[in-house]
Amino acid sequence: MAKNKITTGSALVYSTDPSFKIEEDHEPTQETLPPAQQRLKVRLDTKHRAGKAVTLIEGFVGTDADADALGKKLKAFCGTGGSVKAGEIIVQGDNRDKTLGWLLKNDYGHTQKK
Repeated sequence: MAKNKITTGSALVYSTDPSFKIEEDHEPTQETLPPAQQRLKVRLDTKHRAGKAVTLIEGFVGTDADADALGKKLKAFCGTGGSVKAGEIIVQGDNRDKTLGWLLKNDYGHTQKK
């Protein structure tokens, strides 16, 4: 019998059973909540950023693609750079008032400033 080499991520699994199948994790995809139901928090952060200020938007519930799209819109509106990492939208600079105004204008009703 030949060994079957099966690759998942970075872990390797070897099996001598030709009918061996790896059970895949079926995590339910998280649906994006409508803007009116999003509970976003806008705050200023300087920790671990060499003293540079960034505006953090936390609490977005939805897919990564939708978070990227929202981040892109906010960065374009503020005219700055930024990124979307680990469920947080990061906009460079102190743009709390601009981002809060844009979010409220675009029906993100449960948004609060910290």
